[in-house]
Amino acid sequence: MRIWVDADACPGVIKEILFRAADRTQVLTTLVANHAMRIPPSPHIKFLQVTSGFDVADNEIVRRLSAGDLVITADIPLAAEVIEKGGQALNPRGELYSADSIRSILNMRDFMDTMRASGEDTGGPPPLSQGDRQNFANHLDKLLSAR
Repeated sequence: MRIWVDADACPGVIKEILFRAADRTQVLTTLVANHAMRIPPSPHIKFLQVTSGFDVADNEIVRRLSAGDLVITADIPLAAEVIEKGGQALNPRGELYSADSIRSILNMRDFMDTMRASGEDTGGPPPLSQGDRQNFANHLDKLLSAR
């Protein structure tokens, strides 16, 4: 198992949890982004910078993904592609996407996009809470223990 991180929008506190987990479990963790970012020196943590553009990082993750790999992303279409390719997708709030849930989550996302396009103010997600961080860390530990 490898961990791939859709790093452009991944919160810093989640990256820190991932860095500690990568070193503790010695699981190769690769952050993929279209802008440079700092990562700690570790043989288990890599950074892959891609060119700017719509879905370039997402496409690179899907291209390199192997069945059984874990992708950290809040991008629902990317999560759907990961699941379709045999990977697992976990969002920064600790929600593990599944083949059973991803279709309804995609439908809700599309509905909200339609609402926003019609001028409706749907607001944004709430700030990442301590409970979200703990939920993420717990799910990550569970997934890494099961490998």
